[in-house]
Amino acid sequence: CEDTGGGGNSGSSSSRKGGSSDELSSLFQNIELESLWVELTLCLKFVSVLEGVANEDDSEKKEEDAMDEGDEEDMDGGGRKKKLPSSVAGLLTRFLPAIEAFFVVNASQTVSAESATENSPEADAVSGKRSLAAIGIDRLVNFVGANKVLLNALLRANPSLLDKGLKAMAQVPQCRPYMDFDVKRQWFKTQVRRLRQSASRRYGSLRLSIRRKHVFEDAYHQLRLRTAEEMRGRLHITFRDEEGVDAGGLSREFFEILAKEMFNPNYALFTSTEDGCTFQPNPNSSFNRDHLSYFRFVGRIVGKAVADGFLLDAHFTRSFYKHMLGVKPTHHDMEAIDPDYYKNLKMILEYNLADIGLDHLTFSTEDHSFGRSRVIDLVPNGRSVSVTEENKEKYVSLVCQHRMTTSIENQIKAYLDGFYEMVKPELISIFTAKELELLVSGLPDIDIHDLQNNTEYTNFKATDQQIVWFWEVMHSLTRSQKASFLQFVTGSAKVPLEGFSQLQGMRGTQKFSIHKANGSNGALMSAHTCFNALDLPVYDSKEILREKLLYAIAEGQGSFLFA
Repeated sequence: CEDTGGGGNSGSSSSRKGGSSDELSSLFQNIELESLWVELTLCLKFVSVLEGVANEDDSEKKEEDAMDEGDEEDMDGGGRKKKLPSSVAGLLTRFLPAIEAFFVVNASQTVSAESATENSPEADAVSGKRSLAAIGIDRLVNFVGANKVLLNALLRANPSLLDKGLKAMAQVPQCRPYMDFDVKRQWFKTQVRRLRQSASRRYGSLRLSIRRKHVFEDAYHQLRLRTAEEMRGRLHITFRDEEGVDAGGLSREFFEILAKEMFNPNYALFTSTEDGCTFQPNPNSSFNRDHLSYFRFVGRIVGKAVADGFLLDAHFTRSFYKHMLGVKPTHHDMEAIDPDYYKNLKMILEYNLADIGLDHLTFSTEDHSFGRSRVIDLVPNGRSVSVTEENKEKYVSLVCQHRMTTSIENQIKAYLDGFYEMVKPELISIFTAKELELLVSGLPDIDIHDLQNNTEYTNFKATDQQIVWFWEVMHSLTRSQKASFLQFVTGSAKVPLEGFSQLQGMRGTQKFSIHKANGSNGALMSAHTCFNALDLPVYDSKEILREKLLYAIAEGQGSFLFA
């Protein structure tokens, strides 16, 4: 037997790796590959011109800055940018060896610099390595930025490249903004699928028996003692005293109910923003003595839903999404939480304090909770430190930090402890705050035209009078009625990120389907959520069809008898 001797060999191994990286980096420098990179860039530019994408992104250079400022990206419904025909990927494949070589060479300088920081005692050596790394990163980022449309087309055609030659696209933070959302999402799904498959082989399915009227409490008590590995297994839900068999529909309904209950005021976990549309942790949640345990549970549930591809009707504030990504919120994020307060902060930054009567401000803020007020210092003895023209930016930053971070830091930590058990920080950090919101909640609007274009028929034709009436009724529904219908037939009121063409059922991707049902003119339509199917009887008029549809979606909520 051979004693592996932990510490010694680890250091030796690290030294060998560092030495190998140094030698590789030195070799690349001596080869003088600059002329090859110039030729590669020219070739890709020629391809861009041929495909009509050259210089198309000039207007998007400040995209990430705009995101931080609270602006919205100009994306389509699924968060996707312009895509190229699949034939382009075939053309690009000819340049793949050179593209991979470019990534390997320039990314290796970063690795070399990191090893130098860890192992070299000489500051000059470390500084030199960092300079080389900066050059490598700058060259890499500039290359990715100039060719992002082509690179995204290549990654769509061959997603495994993000685990191989082009992995720096996902690993180097400066490269991530140039990746399209659907490419990021595919990479993310691949990573979490591996973790889920590994957990399923070891622990099997995650089976929960839930009382419909106590979903939140039952799930909390049954999951609190489960390990993260156990929770990664395939979810299997049984509602007690009901006949439903979970082939996906019951799990979707389980998450739908939890998404509502986590914001239940009786738990005092979250508080809504001024517009009532988004939520962030309640600074006074300690009213519930088990609040931190509940926050960890909610974090696990959101992480489980994200990892398994379930969408939640849960909309958090932009600052809270940033916390989930490990990104520090800015004062611009306050606008969505409290618009009036944000306007006051902007006035502080844009005008002279004396002119707006705020020359008496100090580095403190007041907290009003449980019927009493108290002064909180933003800096040591802040109530005695005046806000001036010179330090007012710091004041605005600190008061926003208090509102969005400091006052709820225990709640955030507990939530993230649970969330990161399900989704590792290094995986989720590939997304922006807006992309994470899409990943959690899906598309906000239900496009009936898209649903109609992705519907299959059994014993019906698209031109049959019943089907014509059906779609006329669907187009006339209110937004909430459309959401209720979608929940009635699929078990969830959320739209898949890719649109209805990627609606999921028990057999994977399973489009919405309408089946001709037997029965009298007064028969009700019925749904099979595991198959995204609607059984539609033949009605004598559009008015009767509309009446039966509205009755079905109204009465079909809140119970589940047959899958």
